[in-house]
Amino acid sequence: MGKVYLIGAGPGDPELLTLKALRLIKSADVILYDRLINQEILLFAKPECELVYVGKEDGKHTIEQEKINELLLRYAHTKEVVVRLKGGDPFIFGRGGEEALFLAEHGIEFEIVPGVSSFYSVPAYAGIPITFRGISSSFAVITGHEDPRKEKSSIDWESLKGINTLIVLMGVSRRKEIAKRLIEVGRDPKEPVAFIENGTTEKQKVILTDLYELSTNPPEVSPPAIMVVGHVVRLREKLALKEVEACL
Repeated sequence: MGKVYLIGAGPGDPELLTLKALRLIKSADVILYDRLINQEILLFAKPECELVYVGKEDGKHTIEQEKINELLLRYAHTKEVVVRLKGGDPFIFGRGGEEALFLAEHGIEFEIVPGVSSFYSVPAYAGIPITFRGISSSFAVITGHEDPRKEKSSIDWESLKGINTLIVLMGVSRRKEIAKRLIEVGRDPKEPVAFIENGTTEKQKVILTDLYELSTNPPEVSPPAIMVVGHVVRLREKLALKEVEACL
């Protein structure tokens, strides 16, 4: 019986991979990896390691979650070191908790290896701090893509009115509706918004707008992208210096 490691691969830049994640990737007998994993990270795997793509894209599952669970179970019975490689952190909108629960229910030994999450690292690479004294002392991270089988949203939209900075993950396709909802609950229509495409990579691109413009005439944005709402977005003008860009 092998052991499964649920590993966060970080937001895209291979150098944001943790030392523990790197060590386990190098020793893995099989790696099941997601769509947003930087392919350079897979080069650390040993030559005989089996690489299995189990990515999902815009609601289109290459392999359904139940099949991924079955693969983890099968490999745990046939391989010694099984790595489940997920973008960002496995427990932040990554269904890592569901996979860990499945493994626990089937008596499979597993370990969680946290990763650098995109919700704070991507804005940082773009020169946008999510907290800043005198501007933002609170933040919230929400998903822009809830389970379509839900009868109603589990997000308490009313409570978001009082949060200084909002970070929306997986919200590109619903960006217009999200902006309308935020204005409806009382956020300032002129509040700045930033979309950061392909954050922490050489393809990183920042698109600036505000809630009103986003709710009426949204700019073109290509996923993967992080949405940041709040006055901290204006700090980008001063903080997105050459030193920041040089880390890409």
